[in-house]
Amino acid sequence: MGFIDPEIGTTNSGRYFVMTIYAIVLLIFGLFQSSIEDILKGLYRIIVEPDFLITDYIGVGGIGAAFVNSGLLTLISIYVLYWLNINITGSAISTVWLISGFSFFGKNIFNVWFIIIGVVLYAVYQKDKINKYIYIGLLGTCLAPMVTQIIFGMKGPKIISMPLGIVIGIGAGFILSPLSAYLMRMHQGFNLYNIGFTAGILGTVIVSLFKSYGFLIESRIIWSSGNNRTLSLFLFLMFASMMAIGLILDKGSIMKLKRIYSYPGRLVTDFVLLEGFSVTLVNMGVNGILGVLYIIIIGGDLNGPTIGGIFTIAGFSSFGKHAKNMLPIFIGVYLGSITKIWNINDPSIQLAALFGTTLAPLAGEFGWKIGILAGFLHSSVVLNVSDLHAGFNLYNNGFAGGIVAAVLVPIIEAFRKDETK
Repeated sequence: MGFIDPEIGTTNSGRYFVMTIYAIVLLIFGLFQSSIEDILKGLYRIIVEPDFLITDYIGVGGIGAAFVNSGLLTLISIYVLYWLNINITGSAISTVWLISGFSFFGKNIFNVWFIIIGVVLYAVYQKDKINKYIYIGLLGTCLAPMVTQIIFGMKGPKIISMPLGIVIGIGAGFILSPLSAYLMRMHQGFNLYNIGFTAGILGTVIVSLFKSYGFLIESRIIWSSGNNRTLSLFLFLMFASMMAIGLILDKGSIMKLKRIYSYPGRLVTDFVLLEGFSVTLVNMGVNGILGVLYIIIIGGDLNGPTIGGIFTIAGFSSFGKHAKNMLPIFIGVYLGSITKIWNINDPSIQLAALFGTTLAPLAGEFGWKIGILAGFLHSSVVLNVSDLHAGFNLYNNGFAGGIVAAVLVPIIEAFRKDETK
């Protein structure tokens, strides 16, 4: 690995280069999994298939098409940030990896654009720079399944469903910006997926309107299995390479990793700005491997949704997550499986553990016991809130996490005040 220039991690162009390489790796891996003909057919199925929760793109279009979809959307996201001259910090990295992860189960090269257009129009309306809202635009694509469902899932002529889906998608994007800023006050930054909480509220309102007019969405699950060997090897190699590159760029990254573990992780905690790009890569690699190991240990499935969860963990390892504040959440979800009516390797619970690390700042701020309690509560709440937005909000765990944090934080702080009297 001597060909890696240590200066890469210190320049913005170097960071763009590293991120682009990983996007290309996803694309190439996909191209080697299927023929071009099968990939194109798979991409078509991914685009037209209703993709509300839980829709595994590996199950819909195959491994090749799912990875190509993810690679393309990741590259596009990186280019958008580059075009807008955005500096690569933890915010950018977490956003790109979130896009990459959810491109395996819900976001595709067709349905994301209308939400983004809505956010851009809001920036124009406010006479602000697009840069100020671009993260909301990219993250807000969690509502993309709503566009797909209206356009391809509604009964009736496309001449009605097509413009309706486009208008509602753009409208949802337009409202996301003011809503997200306001709603973060409810969980005080202890829920890392704030846009997920916002989209859950907005999705609930929109779906309620749909249901009032008789437009009902039946719940379903598409969940693939049997690919653990291939996917685990790929993921282990990818995350191990992140650790290796981080250590090559800065040999002191291991010592700096200990400093990362000292941060609670509450919004906004940008590890790239605080400790540097190199150690952030190491943290991403470590946490990505922890996510893969968790799924393997509990006898779960590596597929589109769980890869999405693992990539989200890796992405937010630049923006608040580390092993110390994540593990209590895993433990809390596991304890829930012992006492509750579901199993630890049920599809929704696998995702509850991975995405439930949105509440990692609670463990970081208030200790591991509160982290375990948060994971325990989250595993119940997340199973019920998806009915409110009918699975249209891909960040369902962000919605549930916002509710859990909004309930727990005031109670914790009230007891803390009593103890200091």
